[in-house]
Amino acid sequence: MARLLALLGVVLALAAGCTSGPEEPGRRPAPALTGELLDGGTFDLATHRGEVVVVNFWASWCAPCRAEIGDLEATYQATKARGVTFVGINIRDPDRDKARAFVEGRTTYPSLYDPSGRLSIGFAEFGTSAIPSTVVIDRQGRVAEVIRVAVRRADLEPVVARVAAEPGSQ
Repeated sequence: MARLLALLGVVLALAAGCTSGPEEPGRRPAPALTGELLDGGTFDLATHRGEVVVVNFWASWCAPCRAEIGDLEATYQATKARGVTFVGINIRDPDRDKARAFVEGRTTYPSLYDPSGRLSIGFAEFGTSAIPSTVVIDRQGRVAEVIRVAVRRADLEPVVARVAAEPGSQ
């Protein structure tokens, strides 16, 4: 029984290390992210080095995505002056017009169009296979936080502000 409890303790300790928390020493580089924007043009994450980048995976048919979109935009507006960029990634949405209609009048930040989910594959190691998922990338291009549920401004804004204020990142 003691061995089982010890083993359980090790498993729990390892699981705690796999949380979505900002484990500075263990931060891994974000994957390359380039693609076509919903409204034309392109986005390349590499050109945003030195900024905090919030990447949100969404689809127009996703009810939790609908619930969080206002909070994402409000957080973007509240943090953009601190060198924070937001970008959405519309995945598994075969109708570009529906995707455009979903964000029209709701967001001022751009969204990539990724109907095949190809762009999300690079982020799979961070557990972003479910939508909505939100990834906060620090100024050095490392994944600082992963949120695997619909976000609320009250929860997201402090995370983004903390990452933006990290020593040596400005």
